[in-house]
Amino acid sequence: MATGELDVATSGAAALAAPEQRRVPLVEPLVVALSIVAALAFWELISRTGVISEKDLPAMSTTFRELWSLVQTSHFWYALGDTVRGWALGLGIATVLAVPIGILLGSSDFATSAFRIPVELLRPIPSAALIPVLFLTLGTTLKSEVFLASFGAFWPLLVQTMYGVRDVDPVALETARSFGVGRFERLYRIKLPSAVPYIVTGLRISSTVALILAFTAELFMGLPGLGQEVNYASSFGLEVPLYAYALATGFLGVAIHFAFAALERRVLRWHPSQRLRSS
Repeated sequence: MATGELDVATSGAAALAAPEQRRVPLVEPLVVALSIVAALAFWELISRTGVISEKDLPAMSTTFRELWSLVQTSHFWYALGDTVRGWALGLGIATVLAVPIGILLGSSDFATSAFRIPVELLRPIPSAALIPVLFLTLGTTLKSEVFLASFGAFWPLLVQTMYGVRDVDPVALETARSFGVGRFERLYRIKLPSAVPYIVTGLRISSTVALILAFTAELFMGLPGLGQEVNYASSFGLEVPLYAYALATGFLGVAIHFAFAALERRVLRWHPSQRLRSS
């Protein structure tokens, strides 16, 4: 009888827990949606009530109408494509350079110590501070935009890769050594799998940095893209198109974030953090 009561109680607890587990994943999208709606409503309110002049901050509805009109033109898509091109090239070059260099530096204590000072010296340099140098060297070309995006995206990915390679369970390394596993095989079988979560996270961070700097290059160097359109609208006092293009850039950033978050979940589906999130 006691066993039967225990089974009933256990099944009842499971039945109560199951809806709760099903509800938890729905809470996050709901909160995100409500926060977006609240922000847009606040934007509309402060513009329509005159708290901020519509000349300085066009209403949300006006800006979205303008964005919708722009989306229906080929000029908008050419500008968006130019920005995406600069972003993709910059992030790609940064990835090709940062990941192998980070693996090499993180795999050797000597290399880590030798290059710590140069890395810490160059990493804090604001990428935008290089714009005058690029004006004098590469000029106002796509190369300048790609270099700026690559430089900014390189450092987060490099540091994440280095930390990932070094953050390995020492017991696993000692066990591998005791079984006669070679240095290269330890790197391939133990260190790199341990570094993958760090690399993917660094890639997600660098993707945002690359977009910001590609847009910055277009804004200040007059290169084709969404940044150039914002610069043009600002120069001629076209407030509504200015905010519409800025909004388009924000939507592009959100799309990139969600794309890399999905990639992270797919690549790290074996990782405990992702299993806990999906449970």
